[in-house]
Amino acid sequence: MKKDLFKVRLFSLAGLLGYMLTLASCANEDVVQKATNTDNDNDKNLTTFSTGSPESRTTMDYSTGAFYWEAGDYIYVKDDNNVWRKSENTPTAKTASFNFKVDGDFNNSATYKVYYPGKNGTNDQVTIPAEQTQTKPNSTEHFGVSGDCGIADATGTVGGKAFSFKLDHQAAYLVFQPYTTNTVLHDCYLTKIEVNSDNDITDTYTLDPTTGVLTGTGSGQQIVLTTKGSGAYAEGFPLTNTSADITTNGACMIIKPGTHTLRIRYWVKSITDDIEGTVTKTLSSHFFAKNKYYNMIFNLNPRDYDGSHYYMWDAQQQYWLGHEWNKGGDQPTTERLSSNNYPQINSDPRYYNETAPGYGIRNDAQTVLFKSLPNVNELSWYVMKGDPRWDKDELWTSMGHLYQGGMWFLKKANITDYSTEHSSDGITDLRTETNPSYFENTPSDVLPSATDANKYFYLPALGSYQWGWLRTTGYSGVYWTSSARPRGSIYAYNLYITPTQAWVSSFERYAGFIAQPFSDFGDN
Repeated sequence: MKKDLFKVRLFSLAGLLGYMLTLASCANEDVVQKATNTDNDNDKNLTTFSTGSPESRTTMDYSTGAFYWEAGDYIYVKDDNNVWRKSENTPTAKTASFNFKVDGDFNNSATYKVYYPGKNGTNDQVTIPAEQTQTKPNSTEHFGVSGDCGIADATGTVGGKAFSFKLDHQAAYLVFQPYTTNTVLHDCYLTKIEVNSDNDITDTYTLDPTTGVLTGTGSGQQIVLTTKGSGAYAEGFPLTNTSADITTNGACMIIKPGTHTLRIRYWVKSITDDIEGTVTKTLSSHFFAKNKYYNMIFNLNPRDYDGSHYYMWDAQQQYWLGHEWNKGGDQPTTERLSSNNYPQINSDPRYYNETAPGYGIRNDAQTVLFKSLPNVNELSWYVMKGDPRWDKDELWTSMGHLYQGGMWFLKKANITDYSTEHSSDGITDLRTETNPSYFENTPSDVLPSATDANKYFYLPALGSYQWGWLRTTGYSGVYWTSSARPRGSIYAYNLYITPTQAWVSSFERYAGFIAQPFSDFGDN
């Protein structure tokens, strides 16, 4: 087995050595060969296919990739009559070596191909399942049922009854080592890891004796590894660590080798908040070679939104300035709280811009911040041509609480014919239109593919403030534009998102909506 430090972060030498040592600790007991009914009279007509030398071992040699055989492992060999033969025996416990006994005729050659298709395979057919399960951290006991496989040349003498082989493993292995520096996620649990690819990573494949690789046209592009067991792991693997620690929550997934673009969704559950959602990492295209480990070390740090970007329309100062929740103020941080310290008079610099130049006259924002926001024409392009997709699972934090829910939009660079000067109908300038046809679209609930993920940006459902109350956080998001409605001093345009709606709307300027350029959220 070769190892590969996937370039998701840099390692210190000490950290790498620590990881090698921990991964090597696959068992605490001595491992000895155990066989079922070998070397008796019933074995005289069987051929022995041996792997390794019969010695005790307590560690996995990470540098050379020494594997262990597990109870229930069988090998398959074609005999001189081209008939598939399955070994008659299997180990009864973990062992570094084993003598497999195989029926059939093996008299005409000094070399035979040995196939190990995993516990769910037969002959040369291997299944890498789309659903994999690991019941405790830092364990590879599930490899056999998860698609681990290999092929080998067994060598001996013509007419002999004993052949030896060393398996060449054909799968690629992802070793996940998540941690979190976000205190909101501490004491949460990792419940599963979902890997989505731009091409097949799971299906039934053939162990090719000529090329020594997995062949076949697969179609499965998603694998979900469940990380739950019993006892301390009944809820999942703990996320108490602030740095990578394979003994705390190390998890391994088997995939088909190849060049893949991967989107990894870590599913995290908070028992306290009764919420389960995802933290997503997207990797650029990379070649995942057979018989290699790839270390996936990620900080599961959902994006945090600090609560300081709520404004009345075109106000000079934010809605809760002087009363911020993180500075000892009484800014409400949940929907069950309210405060009277919100802006209520037009002499307050937190109060909205009341300017109204006249019916049908364009009325743009005047503050530096609001000038940086998209105008109402631009919003129509996001809503109608930006392929809105609601993501009910992606986690984020705000004001010390964990939330989920938001919408993906195409970045403006990926919206054909995008314009600031007219709406998505190609004609109307909504900045001067007094009776506009509002632009509304129903979002998809299908996430962008792993290939297209970098074409989109994410807007969280940060809710809004009205009369000092925080409303609908996690369900809706309302984002101001730089455009007031050109009829009176009451309304300004905004983007309104919910699980069922993306809408260019207008609302009273007194509301505390998010005022933040979309570039802050990943648009370009």
